[in-house]
Amino acid sequence: MSGAGPEPLVDAVLFDYGGVMTGPVGESIRAWHAADGIDPASFTRTLKQWLSRTVDWETPIHRLETGAISIEEFEQLFAAELTTVEGEVPEPTGILGRMFAEMRPEAAMFALAEELRACGVRVGLLSNSWGNTYPRKRIDTLFDPIVISGEVGLRKPQAAIYAHAVARLGLPADRVLFVDDAEPNVLGARAAGLRALLHTDPAGTRAALAALVPALAPTSREAHA
Repeated sequence: MSGAGPEPLVDAVLFDYGGVMTGPVGESIRAWHAADGIDPASFTRTLKQWLSRTVDWETPIHRLETGAISIEEFEQLFAAELTTVEGEVPEPTGILGRMFAEMRPEAAMFALAEELRACGVRVGLLSNSWGNTYPRKRIDTLFDPIVISGEVGLRKPQAAIYAHAVARLGLPADRVLFVDDAEPNVLGARAAGLRALLHTDPAGTRAALAALVPALAPTSREAHA
């Protein structure tokens, strides 16, 4: 890293994808509810049960995230648990694509990752995949490493996936910051020895990172505050 000034307190930042490098996932889900006529209560009930961290068995979500079942298998299981406002079972084929159809890359977060690299801080991606289509050309040129749950057979918040990502970086865990919008994944990272930050919005995450990377340039709003 060139130039005088304080050294960064972290050597690398690992970003989650959905909800961090994109806009809020909930916005896309709400748009899907409206478009497909999904009863939100059936979705909330299914998500709560399948995302439970206390169950002693792997739910369909866990199996999808690790690649143990195909997208097509998951969509059949998922749709069977949902109902429309008309009391019908929604069309399973393509349901994940419809659920994430309105999820868009967040320009401010991609700019932040690029600025971190310019400051000499490595940036990587650590994502639980639900069969999402990632903008591979864009992320392949920006992030290293890229760790996607379905490609490595591990998922957050399992300790092993954080260890895998840290090993790919070749850095001590306490020199790596993990950024995620899901608290269980943040807690899992901390338990694995990483620093971790709960993402709520780009401005808040940028401010938290500026405290760890002093060379990170202020935004125009910060500069005139």
